[in-house]
Amino acid sequence: MGVNPRLEVRGAAVAFDGSVALAGVDLAVDPGEVVALLGPSGSGKSTLLRVIAGLHPLDSGTVLVDGIDLGATPPHRRGVGLMFQDHALFPHRDVGTNVAFGLRMQGRSAAEQRRRVGELLALVGLAGLADRRIQTLSGGEQQRVALARALAPEPRLLLLDEPLGALDRPLRERLVGELREVFRSLELTVLAVTHDQAEAFALATRLALLDNGHIIQSGTPAAVWTQPASVRAAQLLGFVNVGAMPGAPDGPPVLVRPDGVVFCADGPIAGVVETATFMGSHSRVVVQLADGRSLEVEVPAREAPAVGVPVRLRINPNAVVSLAP
Repeated sequence: MGVNPRLEVRGAAVAFDGSVALAGVDLAVDPGEVVALLGPSGSGKSTLLRVIAGLHPLDSGTVLVDGIDLGATPPHRRGVGLMFQDHALFPHRDVGTNVAFGLRMQGRSAAEQRRRVGELLALVGLAGLADRRIQTLSGGEQQRVALARALAPEPRLLLLDEPLGALDRPLRERLVGELREVFRSLELTVLAVTHDQAEAFALATRLALLDNGHIIQSGTPAAVWTQPASVRAAQLLGFVNVGAMPGAPDGPPVLVRPDGVVFCADGPIAGVVETATFMGSHSRVVVQLADGRSLEVEVPAREAPAVGVPVRLRINPNAVVSLAP
């Protein structure tokens, strides 16, 4: 495997008892690139990671690293680091023993293990904690140990399965920035799966949307966010205002960005405030329209109307994105 390997998946297909998990997935991750695979539960994200790591066989298709087919290569020979959501740490061992696991499997000397463990713990912000028991660590600290263990054997390809999914939001936001800096400093090729849009945007240089075993869109986070390819892509990105344009019920599907909807006394769209959720600097207001549909509006918190109040709305044309069905 090269220093910065290229990962390529071609036509990956997997079914469980006749139920399709992956339906001919094609995906490439360039050297040093961080790709986030975003999709709902059951979309095939974790199955794809397990296939790449060699933990589950393909029904058809190939996995290649630097052009070499890994089909006959066992998991421990693939040079892949894998970090699971539940950490899979040894709970009754200390931090150093957990981090050194892969190094022992490689037959590294005790001195080499100590040196490498020290380097990795410093890298993830846990310097000096090699003798601490796993059970005494916080969830965020355990997450860092799991990352250090995945990095210890010096993989150039790292697979992350919902790496921050078990943590609370403030801790996730802090750790995602730290992960990004670690990946950049080590020039790792990374594929991370998540169902959290904010985490995917913050972590990745490229985003791939997976739904029902198919990749339905791929591109930079900014490009995918700005122009979802379809109604389903917009829904996976968390947009609510997806469908026919308000006032044009038979028109083609569009996305109306919530920050492009404004309250104004002479607005052409009438409705009643259904909910108003305080989000800190802004509020998320849902307005029920006369035709029964709902429209989400994002406004500064101090400008949010009260629930039950009749309102009129205007949509900024620049906030409307045409979608494929």
